[in-house]
Amino acid sequence: MPTVSSEELAAAAGVNSAKLRKDFSYLGSYGTRGVGYDVEYLVYQISRELGLTQDWPVVIVGIGNLGAALANYGGFASRGFRVAALIDADPAMAGKPVAGMPVQHTDDLEKIISENGVSIGVIATPAGAAQQVCERLVAAGVTSILNFAPTVLSVPEGVDVRKVDLSIELQILAFHEQRKAGEEAAVAEAAAAVVPPVRAAGHGRKGPDGDLPAVMPA
Repeated sequence: MPTVSSEELAAAAGVNSAKLRKDFSYLGSYGTRGVGYDVEYLVYQISRELGLTQDWPVVIVGIGNLGAALANYGGFASRGFRVAALIDADPAMAGKPVAGMPVQHTDDLEKIISENGVSIGVIATPAGAAQQVCERLVAAGVTSILNFAPTVLSVPEGVDVRKVDLSIELQILAFHEQRKAGEEAAVAEAAAAVVPPVRAAGHGRKGPDGDLPAVMPA
């Protein structure tokens, strides 16, 4: 039976092992002294707390390059998220298979949500269409939205929206890169100020007639 110690988990997560054990105790998982935690049971407890032990049907609206990539992502199913439908406004897309599923037209959006009991919607449309799609999803009963469209959505109270903006994530990384470069330059400058330059051999030695040359002539 594979087990893992709190020290190993704390080191991997970058946290204090005592705090980790206290947090796990809220899940009802206390581990065994000298043995650690049963990995399979611990994964189940965490998954249960996160609501990942049940089936969550999801619809993806907007099957362009990004929407198709999301539809082909294998990580959804392994975490309890089942893609129930792929929806697009382009009539030419209707019926085309993407990730093994036929794309359905937005005219049927409300019917699809009702028949599949969908409460989570993914918006991968262009910015101009996102708000209208959002309003239709909410009106049909969707209460959680993952938004990939480059716009801010307005939703009523009780509806949760998570925005994924890849450009912002890249900007954050660029900021960290710039800060690291500045820190490295500052360290190099400080080191140069502390360490005096190395003189060539012989330089600085005084003779009766002044400085001696580095190499005496033959």
